[in-house]
Amino acid sequence: MSTELVLSAVIFIGLAVAIPLVMVLTGLFGPRAGGVAKNEPYESGIKRVVGMADQKFSVKFYLLAILFLIFDIEAVFMYPWAVSLRELGVFGFVEMVVFMLLLLTGLIYILKKGVLNWR
Repeated sequence: MSTELVLSAVIFIGLAVAIPLVMVLTGLFGPRAGGVAKNEPYESGIKRVVGMADQKFSVKFYLLAILFLIFDIEAVFMYPWAVSLRELGVFGFVEMVVFMLLLLTGLIYILKKGVLNWR
C-alpha cells in the first residue's frame, strides 16, 4: 500500500468522524434560540393545521407538488442530455424536444388550474 492511499484513507475517516462529532457537540452545547413563532407548526403554506387526519385539502397543494416534480425531472434529465448531445445527434435533439413539449403541457395545465394563485 502506498503512503498516499493510507494518508487519504486516514483523512477521510478523520473527517467522517469529526464532522458528525462537531454537529452533535454544537447541538448539545450551542445556543438555543426558541420562541413562540419558532415552535409553531408550519406546513405547506398553511399556518396551523387543526382537525381530523382525514380532512380534505385543496387540490392546489397536490398540483404544486406535481409542478415541483416537473421541473425537478426536467433538470435531472437535461444535464446528461446536454453533455452527450453531440453523440446523440438529431435523434437525441428531437427526443428532448418531445420531452420538453410534454413538460410544457403539464405546466400549462397547472397554470390554467391556478396553482400559483394563492388567494
